[in-house]
Amino acid sequence: MERVLYGREAVLHRTGLAARLTGLGGEGLARVPYEHGDDPPVVVFTGGRGLGKTALLKQLRNTYKGATPLALLDCAHIEPPADHGPGWTEVTGALSELAVQLSPRVTGAKPVQFPRLSLGLVAVASIGWTQEDDERAQRDLQRLGPVLSTVDATKGAAANWVTKVLSKLAASFAETTAPLAGLLAEATVETVLEEVFGRVQQRSEGFYGSYRNAGGRGKAGLQQLAVDFEQGGRRRQEAEDFLVGALLEDLGQAYKGITRVGTRRGRPVLLLDNAHGELGRRLVEPILRARHDGRRDKVVVLATSRVREHEGMRHAHRLRLPETAHRAPAPRGGDITSGILAVELTPLSAAQTQAAFDRLDPSGRTPAELARGVHRLTGGRPLGVMLLAQAAAEAPRRSRPALTPGALLDLTVELREDARPVPVAPALLGALLPQPRLEPFTVLAAAHDEESARLLARTRLHTESRDGDMALLVRDELRAEDWPEGPEHFVADPLLRALLLHRLRFEDADHPRHAAWRAVHETLHRHYEQTGNIPYELHHELALGRVEDAVTHLRTTFPEPDVVGWLGRLRFIASAPYPRDPHGDGGPDPRRAVALGRQASDLPDGLDAEAVALHLSVRRLLHAVWLLTDPLALPDGEVTEKLAHELRQLSGRHLTGNSPLWDAATHWPRDIHAWRRPSLPPGRDEDGV
Repeated sequence: MERVLYGREAVLHRTGLAARLTGLGGEGLARVPYEHGDDPPVVVFTGGRGLGKTALLKQLRNTYKGATPLALLDCAHIEPPADHGPGWTEVTGALSELAVQLSPRVTGAKPVQFPRLSLGLVAVASIGWTQEDDERAQRDLQRLGPVLSTVDATKGAAANWVTKVLSKLAASFAETTAPLAGLLAEATVETVLEEVFGRVQQRSEGFYGSYRNAGGRGKAGLQQLAVDFEQGGRRRQEAEDFLVGALLEDLGQAYKGITRVGTRRGRPVLLLDNAHGELGRRLVEPILRARHDGRRDKVVVLATSRVREHEGMRHAHRLRLPETAHRAPAPRGGDITSGILAVELTPLSAAQTQAAFDRLDPSGRTPAELARGVHRLTGGRPLGVMLLAQAAAEAPRRSRPALTPGALLDLTVELREDARPVPVAPALLGALLPQPRLEPFTVLAAAHDEESARLLARTRLHTESRDGDMALLVRDELRAEDWPEGPEHFVADPLLRALLLHRLRFEDADHPRHAAWRAVHETLHRHYEQTGNIPYELHHELALGRVEDAVTHLRTTFPEPDVVGWLGRLRFIASAPYPRDPHGDGGPDPRRAVALGRQASDLPDGLDAEAVALHLSVRRLLHAVWLLTDPLALPDGEVTEKLAHELRQLSGRHLTGNSPLWDAATHWPRDIHAWRRPSLPPGRDEDGV
């Protein structure tokens, strides 16, 4: 079943961005007017992991495959062939793969041929061949078979041309004492032209007459191309850029005149995933440079980048995805990167998240607020939304009414029909943070800033790395993946932090002691106790399941005049991760009974009646805030009413600061109902959490 991509209609609609670039509507592939005429921008979809970049490219492939020449390449996963020669690089490997994908016949048009690219790849493949190692030459030549088959499927797939090339190479070796790249390239190209190319295709050699020092002679250009490729450095880059141009020229030739089958509809499409890396730049920059110099082509390039502020997009025209639904202006400026239209992928809305849940679980047996809770936890990140929605749909029917976002992390989900279900939390974490060693990230997820992260690195990760400060290494890895940074957490993204803390809690399989969790939070607790930072100390007390010191501190500091500061400390202490148990019995959250005053508690000695009443009120309030702001829990209407009640009662108890407490009784429930963090001062507009 085709995956539904909620919130991506701006690209996929029949008159959306992709349709206006390709000239083909996404539904029924009807003709659509080109928005940018003969000068389309390179479109780069930007966004971190889990925002649906790869899924969007795959949907575009599914939409346009068979209708127009199309190729999808993951620039981060180009596998080098075994024992390849020096004529193979990531760029030449990528160009070969693109040509093979672009070549098949499409509706109303014959297959695309790639004679120019084939000749260039043949020429550079010859560098490094020697008379003593003709097996390498044979292997390298045979690997070019699929590309040469785009010129002539019968001859390219046959092995006889390889034998004839090797024979001519042997004669060339006999005439020279050194394996000169240009000489070997000439011999190889001549044989390929004779054995594989027809009369018309042989003219494509002339394309290389414009290469440097060629003087209009194609064979001389191919010889120089091989020499430059062998030289490496800037010269090799120039040669690779020219090969990218050969791919574009071959595509362009396929669109000239009337084909034998009919006229082509739409433009060819290159889909480049993970184009922020070196290979992506090496493929895209020659296209941008040629277009900047006025050389037009008919290729639609749609790429993705995890890095929004990438150096290669420094002068890109930037739009957010919804802004491209009907028009996507991309004025070209003086810099070549102005030929890029950077489209920032936006998270799913709460309504789109609900639609995903409704589609996967039409029976609606899950809690009414579950989809909204998942939206808060994931920030609308499509990967998280879809995986958690699928987990809810696959949960046992009897357990669905009690599901929470935290409970979804404990479930398993079937990602493939031919494989066993996998645990949700590790699967999602692995997709969002594909690191060979997750332990450093797991431990440092409990940190608040670089200082506390360094403390944890010294005490808990001292054996992990000898290459430098582990905290800074982890910080740089998160930055390289374009994860957000924030003032209160070393790992700022709520979903990523929740997944790492889930791993810290449960990965050591040490239930009920949870030794790893306890060790990390005890380390931070001792640190803040020694430095006298009481709110942070009490934050980690709560993470360890110890509540009474926090209640006592909030009770004893309540009479102080800075009530807004007191509310801020309450909010921060209660933001501690709750020490959940795995696979609970599905009953109410234990914090609920305390917040509603339905669970007795031990009281400190020596309190008078008024202090006892204040202590109990603060205890109920702390548990209410702790529960209602927990991204792994769901808001509770009765607890929210109790929170407002306790704040109003405390307002009457305070001698001078009753106004902020009264305002909090009004605004904090509103914030919670709106899925926002309780505001400070109460009522001030803040971004949602």
